Amino acid sequence: MTTFVDRVELHVAAGSGGHGCASVHREKFKPLGGPDGGNGGRGGDVILVVDQSVTTLLDYHHSPHRKATSGKPGEGGNRSGKDGQDLVLPVPDGTVVLDKAGNILADLVGQGTTYVAAEGGRGGLGNAALSSARRKAPGFALLGVPGGMQDIVLELKTVADVALVGYPSAGKSSLISVLSAAKPKIADYPFTTLVPNLGVVTAGETVYTIADVPGLIPGASQGKGLGLEFLRHVERCSVLVHILDTATLESERDPISDLDIIEEELKQYGGLDKRPRMVVLNKIDVPDGKDLAEMVRPDLESRGYRVFEVSAVAHMGLKELSFALAEMVAAARAAKPKEEATRIVIRPKAVDDAGFTVVQEEDGLFRVRGEKPERWVRQTDFNNDEAVGYLADRLNRLGVEAQLMKVGARSGDGVAIGPEENAVVFDWEPTVMAGAEMLGRRGEDHRLEEPRPAAQRRRDKQAERDESQKEYDDFEPF
Repeated sequence: MTTFVDRVELHVAAGSGGHGCASVHREKFKPLGGPDGGNGGRGGDVILVVDQSVTTLLDYHHSPHRKATSGKPGEGGNRSGKDGQDLVLPVPDGTVVLDKAGNILADLVGQGTTYVAAEGGRGGLGNAALSSARRKAPGFALLGVPGGMQDIVLELKTVADVALVGYPSAGKSSLISVLSAAKPKIADYPFTTLVPNLGVVTAGETVYTIADVPGLIPGASQGKGLGLEFLRHVERCSVLVHILDTATLESERDPISDLDIIEEELKQYGGLDKRPRMVVLNKIDVPDGKDLAEMVRPDLESRGYRVFEVSAVAHMGLKELSFALAEMVAAARAAKPKEEATRIVIRPKAVDDAGFTVVQEEDGLFRVRGEKPERWVRQTDFNNDEAVGYLADRLNRLGVEAQLMKVGARSGDGVAIGPEENAVVFDWEPTVMAGAEMLGRRGEDHRLEEPRPAAQRRRDKQAERDESQKEYDDFEPF
């Protein structure tokens, strides 16, 4: 049973943010010392990281469900909850991350390359962070945001400079075993190689990697044999080497027809027809193999191929082949465009971007979509009237109610905030003209007030006016 897995479906879930705490400081002779509820901790991310020591996706095949830890809730005494721990998942070099529809989300190449597969939820603010000159004693806190969830597909595409392709039992495994220190399984029956084998070759000053891809047969690009499963491992290789068997015992086969069939499969798979190629005529240590190699070589050279006659068993022609491959790899590396320095792209927000949209659906329901409104709804404790009022104030400040009126919403109309599968639906009652001003003093507790000098009252009133002009409701400390 093989232990090599190069494609898995992974279900990842990030940690949820911890809830904020609603607490009031109490001590002897001062039972209402003000709000002191701490913030909830942030949920942990799920992060994929390239690790050169990992060569297979087998661990995720056996355990496809992975979840990061959630943040801890805040506590009284201004104690914030502990952040959730990130879950780091090591993956092999050359792993491609796709969604369920097959769209590429990330291409992970190079040691240490990372991709955040699921982002942890924000921690909720405690009532200490929500307090202000206008809201001195909030009796509520914000809930933590649930962590992100995603179903992804991981595909491994071998990262190598040279790929050996050819029919089963053409001698690919034997050749890689003598060119490098790789020790693949070698036997005298087809499909001995069930997994790609990698080897490192040194030729002069050039060091390159070579991959032995499991044998291809006619129809491999449509799923016959092992070809469809392993053709993806050829995609990243810079040079393709056709290994042709000159001593095959099958009467209906010959090197030229084998080459044409493999070329057609590579063409059908797509994206491989422009790669530099070389032809290796293997098993010339067999008398009939040597004669056949000399017979077909002129035909292959007339097609533009560089042809080498070798014997992996007798170690014939290997040095010339090794240096020729090094030359082709060096040329392919030189032809690649140089990587530019990382540039930071800044995309400023459009001046007319309100941050949300309001659309009336066919059934008459008004749906509000936007990152802020949807997050605010998830953070609201609807069992707390003060928290609901705070949400109404935030939506009003963002301009949601004004936009609802603009698109024709009336009192009593249904309004949904969020996507269909996870929306909060309510009957809308306009508060634009009166609610914002009347409800703006939620959270005040006159028991906390003490006599103030006239100058202090004037300063507090000015601070209250200044604060009403800024977006304090969207304050995020993380």
